[in-house]
Amino acid sequence: MPIYEYRCKKGHTFDVMQRIGADPVDSCEVCGLPVQRVFHPVAVHFKGKGFYNTDYGTRKRSREKEAADSSAKDSSSESKESKKSESSPKSSTPKPDAPSKPATAAA
Repeated sequence: MPIYEYRCKKGHTFDVMQRIGADPVDSCEVCGLPVQRVFHPVAVHFKGKGFYNTDYGTRKRSREKEAADSSAKDSSSESKESKKSESSPKSSTPKPDAPSKPATAAA
């Protein structure tokens, strides 16, 4: 059962454990004046993806991300090519061209 806090106009505060469906308390336990229920902000814990300002896309951030991704791909492809050229020596003999068909004269 939840505990509700009440406050009267004189400043007396008290807690009452009530069912959710029960009627609210009308009068103060100390002085008998009318009371109001006191509401407090709920403690919320944001967990997971999508709760930070940086998680929401803006045009500027999307351009920055694309630039970072493309530069990362360029640097990784360059490093792969340099490793490939170092590991396999190039042959100095040129490859023969495909035999060409003899040209036929059109009559």
